[in-house]
Amino acid sequence: MHSIAWWPTVVVLAVATYTDLRSRRIPNWLVFPFLFAGIVVSGWMHGWHGLGQSFLGMGLGAVIYGFLFWMGGMGMGDVKLVAAIGAWVGPSQLLLAIVIAGMVGGIMAICWAAFGGFLGELFTGAGDLVLGWRKRGQLPHPELVLSNPKTRKMPYAPAIAIGTLLSFFSH
Repeated sequence: MHSIAWWPTVVVLAVATYTDLRSRRIPNWLVFPFLFAGIVVSGWMHGWHGLGQSFLGMGLGAVIYGFLFWMGGMGMGDVKLVAAIGAWVGPSQLLLAIVIAGMVGGIMAICWAAFGGFLGELFTGAGDLVLGWRKRGQLPHPELVLSNPKTRKMPYAPAIAIGTLLSFFSH
């Protein structure tokens, strides 16, 4: 959306990645001021249009990652982080960042599973998620959700960070 968005985003993404890797949490004290500042800066720099783009970006992030949260595959910190990024960059750049983050997250998951020795389990679970929806309907998979203590959990802030940073190169 605007050139000032990259530097606060880099700082927040660095802290979010660190805290997610360390504790599997992205703190509200980091995300909420960042989200509020994105709305204020967008409105200040671009008027009503900027404010609208900021809210659209925030809403897009909240809806897409909120759905993933509802399905049990994403933490609420990730949802809030992506919504806050959307408030800074707007919907078009956020959509690109989400696509790139998805690809990066997939590569990270494959590498993590390969080095962890559970690659077969990863592909079986992914296949069940994709192909088992007819049996489950729109309900989350009962075993492959973050609330299941036996489920392997990968911090996703690094993928969000890489996807967002790479999206800045396209603009």
